[in-house]
Amino acid sequence: MLNKDAEIIYIGKAKNLKNRVSSYFQKQDHSPKTRVMVKQIRDIQVVVTASENDALILENQLIKKYKPRYNVIFRDDKSYPYIYLSADRYPRLSIHRGKQSGKGDYFGPFTGSSAARYSISLMQKLFAIRQCENSVFNYRSRPCLQYQIKRCSGSCVEKISWQDYQQDVELVKMFYQGKNETVIKQLEQRMEQAADAMMYEKAAVIRDQIKQLRRVLEKQSVQNLGSGKINKIDIIALQRKEKVAVVFLLQVRNGMVQGSRQFFPKLPAQTSDEEVLSSFVGHFYPQNQQQIPQQIVTSGELEGESFLQHLLSQLTPFQVKFLTQVKTNKAAWLKMAEQNAKQLLIAKLQEKSHLNKRLQVLMDELSLDKLPLRMECFDISHFQGEQTVASCVVFEQGCAKKSDYRRFNIKDVAAGDDYAAIEQAVRRRFERLVKEQAKLPDLLLIDGGKGQLNQACQVLESLDLTHITVIGVAKGSDRKVGMEQIFFPSEALAIRLEDDSPGLHLIQAIRDEAHRFAITGHRGQRDKKRKTSSLEGIVGVGAKKRRALIKHFGGLQEVKRAGMDDLCQVEGISTKLAQAVFDYLHE
Repeated sequence: MLNKDAEIIYIGKAKNLKNRVSSYFQKQDHSPKTRVMVKQIRDIQVVVTASENDALILENQLIKKYKPRYNVIFRDDKSYPYIYLSADRYPRLSIHRGKQSGKGDYFGPFTGSSAARYSISLMQKLFAIRQCENSVFNYRSRPCLQYQIKRCSGSCVEKISWQDYQQDVELVKMFYQGKNETVIKQLEQRMEQAADAMMYEKAAVIRDQIKQLRRVLEKQSVQNLGSGKINKIDIIALQRKEKVAVVFLLQVRNGMVQGSRQFFPKLPAQTSDEEVLSSFVGHFYPQNQQQIPQQIVTSGELEGESFLQHLLSQLTPFQVKFLTQVKTNKAAWLKMAEQNAKQLLIAKLQEKSHLNKRLQVLMDELSLDKLPLRMECFDISHFQGEQTVASCVVFEQGCAKKSDYRRFNIKDVAAGDDYAAIEQAVRRRFERLVKEQAKLPDLLLIDGGKGQLNQACQVLESLDLTHITVIGVAKGSDRKVGMEQIFFPSEALAIRLEDDSPGLHLIQAIRDEAHRFAITGHRGQRDKKRKTSSLEGIVGVGAKKRRALIKHFGGLQEVKRAGMDDLCQVEGISTKLAQAVFDYLHE
């Protein structure tokens, strides 16, 4: 649905298009939000899909792309992590995100990277499965530190037989499949066999494995579900106040709480709880089909529940059920989810109030005409003038908006010339913003003194952006936190804000974030240069010949010392290539 400016204000799906669209104009019992929206509709565009599933997925994709004013918007997160057990001769256990194209087994998804890392650490302690990259594993000549601290079995140097390693791999698979009692029984059998063979040290190691595994299961266990058939349950709780809402998702797998996630949707005014919950279910599960559970317990009714139940059941080999009235264990899990959602809502409201206060104080202290709802900050990072990188970080309503962050690799500037670097970064940034007619900042911060500030002001003047307020933030003579000096273009002297000023704390947070982002980019440049061989720039010398040179001479420094005759003795290096290598390294 589009308004008079051809702006998309709502995106929806319909099994029966005529009934759905006509209902907006025939019924009189609409919610206030719907009534306001209908008054703005000037055009309706239709896309026909092959199935209901395709319609739901397309709806989600379009909502994320256009962010219509009257749709519930859920922030899209990065893909969920899995535990990947490779199909190598000695399989490797690692955390994996993205497309599952590699051969092997994938377990998950986990609700967050911390849960996945904990799982990996647990497998190290219990079964000592390797985590090292193949490039390291294949070339080890002696066991690493992980073997010394009993976090790896040393399969790279055959400290464990292939058969024993495969037994551990099978136990890992069963553990991730939820067959915990089977794992313990097999370990007990192995312990008894080792004891019968009088291999008491090995038996003691297995005994410790069993003890540690039981402790982990005791720590994570929740009472049995009462039905062995249902091993996937999700609990969804909603808490909201004013325009702030929290959706808390608790995932229970095989009778254990596997993890949780929280979502803070962007809500249009007058949105009902039923619509928020149904929007979450319709947004989350079709995009994460492997996470669809057998039962979904919600804190309230869903809008279009039968449709969602039918759709999710089509995406899985089992029937999905929605529950709101629950008892015993499920009631306890629902109460836990509701309490978590309530605490998150309180924290979010307090954070929002605190941020508004900081913005208000900053506006007063800097004598600004309006609240600086959007702020940008530039910083420069380099090492002795080399690999100069400029960062631009963006804060909206006092919070970092990382999707708008940008880095600039500074080129054609004299080493160590911070003024020219700032001028180039600001120009490149704002020329693009003007060209794309993108959102401009209310306040621009430059990390530096009067010189850097003047360079930024000259760029804005040349682009006719003088309405943007610009300040310079310098650390002061002692370079101590709290001693920052604030420079204005029209003022000769800097001002200082009080140490306990919320406005100063906001400036410090933005400045520190810009510094961190610049340093990270600069270090990336340096690491890239370190990992790049000096031989890579030689025409005709590929990876194979570079390895031959390094292997023959034992290192790059010896290659540089070598003469023409020595270079010609390397396999694959002709007289012409030897001359090219010699000239390149001595030019």
